[in-house]
Amino acid sequence: MAGKIIRVTMFKLPSKENQQKMIGLYKVLSETARKDGKPYILSLEAGPAYEDARSNGFTFVAKSEFSNLDDMKYYDTDCTAHSTLKNNVKDLGIEGIMTTYYSPGVSAGL
Repeated sequence: MAGKIIRVTMFKLPSKENQQKMIGLYKVLSETARKDGKPYILSLEAGPAYEDARSNGFTFVAKSEFSNLDDMKYYDTDCTAHSTLKNNVKDLGIEGIMTTYYSPGVSAGL
């Protein structure tokens, strides 16, 4: 099984007001996501993207880190907190979503 998994989801969410609502939804997710009664998401960051032509219309980004692929699959299929987020974003006027995930081949930083 692969090591740490990083998942990036980008949304086309034009409304600044709804981007702020999305931050609130991710805050709730970060506080309530549990597997076997314990937190299992290693890290979660989410927020509006800076305006840039290279963004191709994506205006909001969420990055999650998981210990392994099984935890990310749990997030997709069985996590009640993630399911709640997915149900609540339906009313925010999302015009597109793109998700990808990977195991780092290179890690660097301070």
